[in-house]
Amino acid sequence: MAVYTAKVTVHGGRQGKVESTTGGLDVDLVMPKELGGGGGTGTNPEELFAAGYGACYQSALANVARQAKLDVKDTTIVNNVMLDKDTDGGFKLSVRMDINIPGLSKEEATDIAKKAHEFCPYSKAIRGNIDVQLNIV
Repeated sequence: MAVYTAKVTVHGGRQGKVESTTGGLDVDLVMPKELGGGGGTGTNPEELFAAGYGACYQSALANVARQAKLDVKDTTIVNNVMLDKDTDGGFKLSVRMDINIPGLSKEEATDIAKKAHEFCPYSKAIRGNIDVQLNIV
């Protein structure tokens, strides 16, 4: 049973608009120049996915760190979502998370990052379908 449902309405696909029922999300969608679009002000599905996944992952990291009694409050994550060519002539996604956890050794940061990746609902949802690289910086 769902404990929360996010609901958005999309009009016009990659060159349309996205609105949430809460009113917190009301953005225009634009096709990036790299995909043959005009670019401009707005966002795209890859940016929206990068934002959602990054925020969820950082919360998972904080949860795992809290259980391990580690301070990760100054952590930053730059979430890179790439649209790659697929072998079927279409496209697929890949992700590289640049994770900076000040105050932890590289070994500690790598360990906590991997545990967060196992715990995060987004990571669970895409496991085996999207290549994800955890890059400790």
